[in-house]
Formats: sequence, structure tokens, C-alpha cells
Amino acid sequence: MIILYHNGETVVDLANAKALGIEEISRKAIASVLVEIAIKHPEEILVWCHQSFKEALNISEIEKFVHHKKVALSYNPSNNPFLDSAVGYIDASLFVHINKAVSFPTWQMSSMVGCVHAEVLLALNDAIPLDSNFDYFLCSLAKLLMPKGLLCYSEPRLLNNRTKNIPAKTSQYTLFRFVKQHYRTRWVFLLLLNLFLYERKLPLLPFLFSLFYKNRSKLNVNLDAIKVQSTKKVIDKATVDVIIQTIGRKNYLYDVLKDFSKQTHLPNKIVIVEQNPIAGSKSELDYLTQEKWPFEIQHIFTHQAGACNARNLALNETQSEWVFLADDDNRFEATLLSDIFSKIQQYGNLVVTTSYPQKKEIKKYTKVIQWPTFGAGNSFVRRDVLTGVKFNPAFEFGYGEDGDFGMQLRNSGHDILYLPEPEILHLKAPVGGFRTQPVLRWHNDSIQPKPSPTVMLYNLLHNSSEQTNSYKTTLFFKYYRLQSIKNPVRYYIHFQKQWQRSVFWANELKQQNEV
Repeated sequence: MIILYHNGETVVDLANAKALGIEEISRKAIASVLVEIAIKHPEEILVWCHQSFKEALNISEIEKFVHHKKVALSYNPSNNPFLDSAVGYIDASLFVHINKAVSFPTWQMSSMVGCVHAEVLLALNDAIPLDSNFDYFLCSLAKLLMPKGLLCYSEPRLLNNRTKNIPAKTSQYTLFRFVKQHYRTRWVFLLLLNLFLYERKLPLLPFLFSLFYKNRSKLNVNLDAIKVQSTKKVIDKATVDVIIQTIGRKNYLYDVLKDFSKQTHLPNKIVIVEQNPIAGSKSELDYLTQEKWPFEIQHIFTHQAGACNARNLALNETQSEWVFLADDDNRFEATLLSDIFSKIQQYGNLVVTTSYPQKKEIKKYTKVIQWPTFGAGNSFVRRDVLTGVKFNPAFEFGYGEDGDFGMQLRNSGHDILYLPEPEILHLKAPVGGFRTQPVLRWHNDSIQPKPSPTVMLYNLLHNSSEQTNSYKTTLFFKYYRLQSIKNPVRYYIHFQKQWQRSVFWANELKQQNEV
């Protein structure tokens, strides 16, 4: 491990680096020095630290945190990120709104303290300019390499003491430049519009200057040659319980159980929650008792419909080391569970979501990456991380319950990785669903809420104010094409009323489920 100490502008000290004199590198950009060190020490973990945090650096734990070569970590104790919260006006992803209290996935890297394996820097092969602004270089590296398989985190445990606060030095010129270089050009215009609408700012010069910068999105960097083998031991017993919620899909569920019975690594138990809201109805799953299965089946029958309730009932019955959240219309190969455990051990992660294509669907993602959502029908979670985590009943019969569940996991410090292999086929069964249509509380409102209150609830719970406001802007233009009011003034007034009703009902749902 080699440690580079800096003052924000230049390198001031090096620890454990051979053949590099401080005199010869003190006049170079910090990023350039970091790459030089990587060339001379290709097998080392490279650490950077602002001199103000030298005594607080948690040196003894860094090798444990960098448990494989495709991990990059940093931490900024300040609540002011390098690019400012305004980046949320053009980026709706969870990687923007960071929970500083836990290890959290983000491309917003910091120069304050951080680390990366030398092989990652060597793989760049001059594809990213070694910017004199070290923060800019780090953020650019993470933003461009996350889709290629680099796992990037804000990691508070890098520091033993996080009381110091070094203010960020970001200008609107830097913000607009970053957006132009890492997003589609149209997002620069959206940023300008949102800054005007919500902050009454009109930074025309930063906007105009940004248009001259070349986009970096088509970066030709391949990290596949970097071998991944986590030093973490995340599997002990390798036991797994499966949970499945079902309604009206008897035949599909039977095929799923048959696939499980053929597994080379059998589950211990499958918890099936069968729903039928019709009073007096009985189970239609006769094969659960009429056939013999090579695993325990726990069958719960309920008249209360709803995926959130069903999954929570099932989760309460799990006992194994791992939990597989499955759907009743999945199909998969006999090696699914053994292959999943192999991948989990390789990457050392406690939550994974598999590839989940429908028939003839072309797979969009081919790398192991940090996943921006959560798959409630195709995910594996170590059971001990589910403490205090459940499907929020506020999302029942709406959208967003799986995304919210994923955010609960992340806010407890557990990232979600997407595995392109092995894959689970999603049949998207045409039967099932609710036999009686649920009546939502806002159904009879004279002004119908838009967006859906559950979508708004997700925004209120997990997104920054900038992200929510930007969502409002894009929704305004999107809905205009699809609705009948063509007078722009009348449409704006009506849209505002719909938005406010959505906020009202989202808060009602939130309060109702806090009781």
C-alpha cells in the first residue's frame, strides 16, 4: 500500500513509494503523480489523503475495505460535494444523493481521502486526461468506469475522525463542464433551465463555455483483464430459503418449483404466500401436498392481497443464511443457485440482483455493476442484513416498493450488485394479478394526482430536492404531449394542481405507515 499526501494542489509527502523523490513530483498534478506511482507499483493499493486528515487516516483497515481489485473508495466529510447538489438537476440516480453515514455507492469521489488499486489506473491507458483538478479527475474516472465494472463507494470508515470539514471549491463553470463531458448535451440545457426555475440563477457564461468541451462518454477502457476475487468470506453455510408471492398462477408456479427441484444446490425451504382476496376462497395449489418435493414447502394462504404484505409474511418465515426473492413466473437452469453462490463469493457482496430478461429480450448490461434499483423477483440477500428492512406497505398496489426496499438496504450500508450471469428468465405471465381491483384512496379526487402518489413518495423518501424538482420539470413537458389541454397557461395551472395532490397523498401514505 502506497500513500500519497497532498494539500489539494500538489503532493506534499509519500509513504512506501520507491524510486519517486518528492522534489521531482511536487510540481506535477496530483493525478499525474498517482498514475506514475501505479506504473512503478502495479500490484499496490494506492491511497490519497489530504494532509489535514493524515492523523485520522484509518490505515490499518484499508486492505480490508479494498477486498478486490475493482473497488474504489473515497470519503468527503463535508456535506458539500465537489460538484454541488445542483448535479441532481440532471442526474436522478441514487448515486448522487449520498448517505454519508454508511458505505454508499456513488461516482462522486473525493480528493479528501480515498484509494484504488493500481491496475485500475493502468487500464486507463491515457483515456482520461490527468486533470489538474484532482477532484474533477476522480469524479470523471468513477463516472466513466462504474458502467464498466468499477465499484465505487463513499466510505466513512476510511477516517477514524471525521470532525474536520474542508469546504468544496466548485464553480458553476466546473459543474457545467462536467455535465457536458459526462452526459448528453441536452442535459446542459436542462441544468440551465432548472437553475433558473428553482434557484432564479441564469449562469449563461458557464453554460456557453461548457459547449466547447468534448464529451467523454465513449471512453475506450476495458477492465475485464483485472481479475476479481474478494478476500471477504460472505458465505458460511450456503443455505438458502426462497420466498414466492403468488396469485392466480397455479401452472406457472408449478414449473418454478420443478426448476428448484432440479437444482444441483437445493434450497432448504420455499415459503409460498398465496393470495386470494375473495372471501371463502381456498387454495388452488393442490400439488404442494400431493407431490413430494426435495425441500420443505411452507404454504401461507391469505385473503389479503398485495405484494408488499405477502413478501413481508414470507420474509418473517425465513431461517437460512441466504434468502432468494423469487417470482412465480421465473424459469432457470439447474445450476442457478450454485452459480449464484460462486459469484457472490467472488465479489464479496451481500446483495445481488440477477439478469432478468424476457423471451427474445436482448441483454443490455454485460458487466457486474452497481445496480440502481432492486429486483423483488430475482435477488439474493444474506438474511442478517434484512434486520429492520421490509417492504413498505405505503407502496402497496402502486409503484416503487422494490426500489424502496433496495434503498433501505443501501441506507444500512449494503450495496446491490447486478450479475449478468447466471440469468433468470422472466415469463411475464399474462394471468394472475388481482381478481378484484383495489380502490385507491385518491380514486375519487376531482383532480387526479400526477405522478402516482407512490412514485412521489419514493421521491420524497430517497431523492434530493434538486432531483425531485428536475423530475417535475421533465414530467411537465412529457405530460403536455399526452393530455388534452393545449393552452400552455391552463395546462401549467392544471399540472401544478395535480402535482400538489400527488404530494398531499404521498405525505398521507407516509404518515399512515409511520404510525
